[in-house]
Amino acid sequence: MSEFAEQPLPFDFDEATPAPMPRGRTPSYMADHRKRLRTRFMDGGAGAVPDYELLELVLFRAIPRQDVKPLAHTLMAEFGDFNRVVSAPPDRLRSIKGVGDAVICELKIIEASAQRLARAKVMNKQVISSWDALVDYCHTTMAHRETEQFRVLFLDRKNVLIADEEQGKGTVDHVPVYPREVAKRALELNASALILVHNHPSGDPTPSQSDIDMTAQMEMACAALGLTLHDHLIVGKSRELSFKSEGYL
Repeated sequence: MSEFAEQPLPFDFDEATPAPMPRGRTPSYMADHRKRLRTRFMDGGAGAVPDYELLELVLFRAIPRQDVKPLAHTLMAEFGDFNRVVSAPPDRLRSIKGVGDAVICELKIIEASAQRLARAKVMNKQVISSWDALVDYCHTTMAHRETEQFRVLFLDRKNVLIADEEQGKGTVDHVPVYPREVAKRALELNASALILVHNHPSGDPTPSQSDIDMTAQMEMACAALGLTLHDHLIVGKSRELSFKSEGYL
């Protein structure tokens, strides 16, 4: 199997200073390690490599001629798992020694790709028949965020997802939500129904009293305009909570 070609990136390499080595050459032990890791990944897929090695594969392009294993371990120790590394805010990433623009760009490309792949499975699809894909999409986009985010999924009369919009960002435990603005946006999109989604950075999707109160206000605003509020999903780190399933709606 031929080794992947690494193209230069349009960034100054402000990552950790590499050990002295011949100009323009990668030490043979490092080249062999990269080749072995890529071959193992290509032969066995993602299941053949642990998270830190998957992260190494991502870092190879950002840092072409340096051992990236220590940086991969540092990132995993700081953020906890591969998903949290990829979805970490750029300023948090930049605070880690060895991380610069090239590394952040590669990580954010992976994050954006994962979100677009998940989104493609639900947009313009009938929500009821693609509910598991919808939950997966919400988890992919929101489960590993460090602050709360509130999104609204807008559906047409056939319950087809026609729009997915972020309505607000907040702190680690609060995000401002304005029911009238959400209902107004639904009318602008000619939507007939809504699904509310927000995340709990703590990882526990149990609704707070403010979550329950806001959902009740949203339900009243929707009813006044002839809109249906199908559900409110709270996304935790490893599971999601449905207001409808839990009897809150």
